[in-house]
Amino acid sequence: QVQLAESGGGLVHPGQSLRLSCTASGDISLITGMGWYRRAPGKERELVAAITRAGSINYQETVKGRFTISTDNTDNAVYLQMSRLKPEDTAVYQCNVIINGDTGGWLPDTYWGRGTQVTVSS
Repeated sequence: QVQLAESGGGLVHPGQSLRLSCTASGDISLITGMGWYRRAPGKERELVAAITRAGSINYQETVKGRFTISTDNTDNAVYLQMSRLKPEDTAVYQCNVIINGDTGGWLPDTYWGRGTQVTVSS
């Protein structure tokens, strides 16, 4: 069992930046990767960025060049640096374990936490 805690969300104006943090604790020995996902109002959850222990990185097309995912394996943390934020980035952002990253997949665990709210508005 892995426990995840997201933080760093907030209310910002378009063009500003935020850095989201996710710390994993518990049984982390079998984690194959970590990902950031978001769910905007009225929309399904989508992958934003993900990274596997092998170093593969996957970005959602709309955030390429603006968002950067990184990890700190020592601290079992994953970060999402978000720059040049747009109103359409408004969503609840969640991190999750990737369960098939060792075989080239990007499938998240079925358990989802509360996430952290990112609101981009004028």
